[in-house]
Amino acid sequence: MPIKKGRLYELKVTDIAFGGKGLARADGFAVFVDQAIPGDLVSLRITKKKKNYAEARVDVLVEPSPFRIKPPCPYSGFCGGCKWQFLKYDMQILYKQQHVLDSIEHIGLIKDVPVHPTIPSGTIFGYRNKMEFSCSDRRWLLPEEMGEDGIDKGFALGLHVPGTFNKVLDTRTCLLQPELGNLILDDVRTFMKNSDAPVYGLRSHTGFWRFLMLRHSAAYDQWMVNIITAEENREIVQPLADSLMKKYLKIVSVVNNVTSRKAGVAVGEYEIPLAGALRLKDKIGRFEFEISANSFFQTNTAGAKLLYDIVKKYADLTGTETVVDLYSGTGTIAIYLSDCSKKIIGLEIIESAVSDAENNCRLNNVSNCRFILGDIKDSLLQITDRPDVMIIDPPRVGMHKDVVKQVIEIAPQRIVYISCNPATMARDVNMMKENYRIVEVQPVDMFPHTYHIEAVAKLERR
Repeated sequence: MPIKKGRLYELKVTDIAFGGKGLARADGFAVFVDQAIPGDLVSLRITKKKKNYAEARVDVLVEPSPFRIKPPCPYSGFCGGCKWQFLKYDMQILYKQQHVLDSIEHIGLIKDVPVHPTIPSGTIFGYRNKMEFSCSDRRWLLPEEMGEDGIDKGFALGLHVPGTFNKVLDTRTCLLQPELGNLILDDVRTFMKNSDAPVYGLRSHTGFWRFLMLRHSAAYDQWMVNIITAEENREIVQPLADSLMKKYLKIVSVVNNVTSRKAGVAVGEYEIPLAGALRLKDKIGRFEFEISANSFFQTNTAGAKLLYDIVKKYADLTGTETVVDLYSGTGTIAIYLSDCSKKIIGLEIIESAVSDAENNCRLNNVSNCRFILGDIKDSLLQITDRPDVMIIDPPRVGMHKDVVKQVIEIAPQRIVYISCNPATMARDVNMMKENYRIVEVQPVDMFPHTYHIEAVAKLERR
């Protein structure tokens, strides 16, 4: 069957590829289908044709998969927040386990690795402790709104349509955050629309209101509201802060980040405190952490504890070991392991993260952790004694090959590798497989209704 761009084909979806798209085959030729899952019979339209594969979208769902359910969110299929709401949760975690195993076997070229069933998230809605909503001077219309007379197209505060920078849904309710977050979101929307200040144009790069970031403390059920604007004007934002603090007792902090940069990133060049505290406090296990508006913290607090418990189990610490924590961030893993280690040395390239890590150590009376600021390739040279255990938690792109070489030369007895990207984890482990064997891998689902998966691998020196 020759595949041509723009043509319609009726195919059965048989698998899910990493990235969340359904996989169908036309005489063996791979077709990746957006918004499709195994078991779907679809009439699909080819949107892109390459030498070895094609991409398509569903034109008509001819026969739905038995794994398909009705998503509770009206934005499902249009919003980039979560793309798997229509897939049964038990199948989501099964496919995530399979993605980790496939990556190790096909990218890492390592067979017979025990990849355990995915540990599910305790809650599959309301689990996110941080949400970012974008402002736009033109909102993306849902299909049922097309052609309606008198509909307001000039304001949006919400989430992006996948793969776009300028298409924003006016998100009334997001099921990924706790319910109070949606009430705050609605009040901020009303205030912005009724104010004299213009909303920011994602093409024109003019306007005042840019983003709204909400942070929630799962441990204390408290909120931080971060209003991101294109310029400083306290007369405009202070009344919003005051009204929120007065109405919602659970809001303990309102700040204003100001950025004139064109990049669509909700981080200010500087920050103005408007009301309440400068930081929010949350806990992972028994340890408490202070979170500022722009600091990194795992977005699923309960899921982070599940993840860190696996890290602690795989590290197999007795209290006598020296641990090196690569990409240590704000020190959460180092602090979580501090009560069963002799000494932990964290390496981190971002200065503000190191400052947060040191502050979090003081907050928890932890004295056996220290942090080295700098590029990991350079920081590793400052490690004088060989660590017993190394914790590696790199960004999505994985480790630099020079760092992999240094890790092999340092030769810790055990490595615990935490990954948010099975493909780059498999690539990195492949580079170490002559020196280290993978004992086991545990996927942990921290992001229900998305294809994203965290995985913890235990490696031992050969």
